[in-house]
Amino acid sequence: MDRPVTHEYSELDVPVDGGALHVGVWDVDAGPAAPTVLLVHGVTASHLAWPFVVDRLPGVRLVAPDLRGRGRSNGIEGSAGMAAHAADLAALLDALGIERTIVVGHSMGGFVSVVFAHLYPERVTRLVLVDGGLPLDVPAGLSTDELVAGILGPTAARLSMRFDGPAAYLDFWRAHPAFAQAWTPELERYLAYDLVPDGEGAFRPATSYATTADDTVDMNTGTALPSALAGLRHPARLLTVPRGLQDEPPGLYAPEHLERMLREYPDVRHERIDGFNHYTIVMSPAGAEIVAGVVREELAASS
Repeated sequence: MDRPVTHEYSELDVPVDGGALHVGVWDVDAGPAAPTVLLVHGVTASHLAWPFVVDRLPGVRLVAPDLRGRGRSNGIEGSAGMAAHAADLAALLDALGIERTIVVGHSMGGFVSVVFAHLYPERVTRLVLVDGGLPLDVPAGLSTDELVAGILGPTAARLSMRFDGPAAYLDFWRAHPAFAQAWTPELERYLAYDLVPDGEGAFRPATSYATTADDTVDMNTGTALPSALAGLRHPARLLTVPRGLQDEPPGLYAPEHLERMLREYPDVRHERIDGFNHYTIVMSPAGAEIVAGVVREELAASS
């Protein structure tokens, strides 16, 4: 059964340092009086990672950018990194006249959200971190390529691949283990949006490897995240799942490592959500229902 349409979707570009940030907005009839939630996607994703969650939040205005270097924001010049993304989010809220909001971050978006809340504390009420935001268990001394490959694996390798068109790209993703039981029309739209011309007659993923490398190094070896977590002042709720980017256990946060992180950052409230992988906790109907339920609880707490 189709879900009722509860949002009016639009897109806009917001000026930021180095170019324009492309943004999706799902508005509601209540207009400015509606509660607003800012959604921040993962390292190689786009704002179209969020429609499943959006559909389960009737009456809530949802705002989601393509982070710089991704989607239709892939023309922004300059380096990335957590502080650069945080500045872009502040510019986005300014452009839309949003003073304060709950921020929901998935994967790398969780790291961006923590840093954003630290650098712009007056703009954030509460944080929902979905399988990201606390430090990963990464060995010291890795090169940039080793770090990216160790964390992202085939996800990073895909960025250098070329495809004949959308059909070939969808066929590539159909073989992905993370979506074996979760293939949907919404997922196809998300994937098709990710494909852009490479300038030589073929197509490539919108996210560049260089941008991914900048962000991966910064969120794992830079100072922005440790400083933000040490100064955490907003209620933060972390959801983790037991399977990773390739649907493999133990996921991004092995239990022993996660326990250490939660002891180090005791103000972060944690919930383990069984039955999902890193993607399907957001990009599947059942996963999105759980995330949306948490967002509804946080909206109630913030009001």
